[in-house]
Amino acid sequence: MSKRDEKIAHYNEFVAKNALSVDGALLEKVTIGLGPSIYNKNSELVSCSKASELETVREKFLKVKLGLSLSDEELDSAIADVCQAIGSHIPNKYRAVFYTMLVEKFAKQEVYA
Repeated sequence: MSKRDEKIAHYNEFVAKNALSVDGALLEKVTIGLGPSIYNKNSELVSCSKASELETVREKFLKVKLGLSLSDEELDSAIADVCQAIGSHIPNKYRAVFYTMLVEKFAKQEVYA
């Protein structure tokens, strides 16, 4: 099993363990899209308590990658929803899972088609 396959399996275990509803095929595509960042502990995670991190998610992922043009407040609300869905008891969330949940929330699966 390749290192990427190991990461995908780990993310799927995380999803199952935390009873999250995430499309496994989409999670795999998002993980592949993140490239080598999944192998760096700092870039692999999203911290919902760090404002600069959440701003990066909004600006670089939601606006640039997904092409969303909603207001910052609407995008920030969606990010907060995902933070809440994963759970405040988990301080650092896996970026691949986090992004997959945002893709599903905004129905932007075609970006990863």
